[in-house]
Amino acid sequence: MPLPTLFRLVGTCLCMALLCALFALPLDADSADKAKELPPAPPREFRGVWVATVANIDWPSKPGLPVEDQKAELLAILDRAAQMRLNAIIFQVRPACDALYDSKLEPWSEYLTGQQGQAPAPYYDPLAFAVEEAHRRGLELHAWFNPYRARHAEAKSTPSADHISQTHPEIVRQYGGYLWLDPGEKAVQDHSLAVILDVVKRYDIDGVHIDDYFYPYKETDANRKILPFPDDASWQRYVASGGKLDRDDWRRENVNVFIERLYKGIKQEKPWVKFGISPFGIWRPGHPDQIKGFDAYEEIYADSRKWLVNGWCDYWTPQLYWPIHQTAQSYPALLKWWVEQNKKGRHIWPGNYTSRVTDGGKSSWTPEEVVHQVDATREQKGASGNVHFSMQCLMQNRCNLADTLATGVYAHPALVPASPWLKGHAPGRPKVELDKDATSETPTLSWQPGGGEPVWQWVVQTYANGAWTTDILPGNIRTFVMAPDSPQAQATRIAVSGVDRCGNQGPSTLVDVPHP
Repeated sequence: MPLPTLFRLVGTCLCMALLCALFALPLDADSADKAKELPPAPPREFRGVWVATVANIDWPSKPGLPVEDQKAELLAILDRAAQMRLNAIIFQVRPACDALYDSKLEPWSEYLTGQQGQAPAPYYDPLAFAVEEAHRRGLELHAWFNPYRARHAEAKSTPSADHISQTHPEIVRQYGGYLWLDPGEKAVQDHSLAVILDVVKRYDIDGVHIDDYFYPYKETDANRKILPFPDDASWQRYVASGGKLDRDDWRRENVNVFIERLYKGIKQEKPWVKFGISPFGIWRPGHPDQIKGFDAYEEIYADSRKWLVNGWCDYWTPQLYWPIHQTAQSYPALLKWWVEQNKKGRHIWPGNYTSRVTDGGKSSWTPEEVVHQVDATREQKGASGNVHFSMQCLMQNRCNLADTLATGVYAHPALVPASPWLKGHAPGRPKVELDKDATSETPTLSWQPGGGEPVWQWVVQTYANGAWTTDILPGNIRTFVMAPDSPQAQATRIAVSGVDRCGNQGPSTLVDVPHP
């Protein structure tokens, strides 16, 4: 036999052997055909929703609600998210230096019980409950914090004795109707960092999230004159220490330092916990050229572009709260610009003002606007998901919005995109068995982890009638029943693989399904 022919034969045999070893298939005459029937990569898309607790926007529906009603409302939210094939909840746990979880650093939130500092009775920990129930449904749970707000203008209860406005009034500032921590005080940065890292350490959360409240949005007096933020003490201390920045740059640097410290702190504690930021959607007017509007860099001292360029986050959720055809704040134009700033290759998952969908009014949106924005995100290379504000409109199913999303753009499940810079490790190939009772026509697939990294989710893919169907299951599930009336009933092949907390998918185990 000529040597070139021999080399080609040996190469072909090695490739076939590798395929069979990879997918646990016997090397037989049908191997070439079976190799053509390998499962495709599952869809990847972040589908998040904010669940706001401040002023009881989304949960609980009112302060002082009985504990069982609080739990029922939260379960209904998680069920709706799972039914819509969303895959992440961004749950507000610190609206104003208070806690919707059991904390030794800050008091219980009034939005739970009606009185700041009062624990739920009978006792439960809402964050622990939310994490457990979200994970049971295959949903990521990201804890959402406000770093600097200390009291909302609409707060009703008196501050508790252990609230920071009482324990450390020297770092709290009255501004308009709100109380704010002064970002220029190092003690403020240290405290907020300690609060957030305490949650990272003690709860099995999947992400930490902060929104667009850095220095506060400008307040005005009765004559509509802008009130200066009262940080004279911290500013003068900085100047006296030899600081060279002007006041605006100093304020921006205060926020920059906190963002960088927070990102590094999270990674030192739990590298797999993602850190996400949702800044105001416009960095500065004129970026890109057509954009006009609020200057977050100048007004709230948020140099958000710098945080993205430096990679001080794992995902970036600019609040693109304008319709597609509004030229001066164009959704696709802003999205493209943010993608172009993403030098470190972080996730770009823009925020959508989904709550604008209402039954009327000049500023209301139709469900189609939200659908078109999801489509626009999918069309933009470098963007891979969306976050909807907020859960209330989906719970109300305004204008059939939830149904429209569930039967349209979210008709099929998707994995959260992988985060390769987090350096996770894909789980090993699972051990799979197909059981079929002689008296039943319902095959049941069962499996066990194959070693390596713990499994966060399972990808179960079934091949029938020339096409693959993908199901994504929580990591605690170990069985899959192919009921006679299900789309999987005619499956001739099944593939099972595991996914770790960083989104890395391991190798599949393939099983052929015999049919009479």
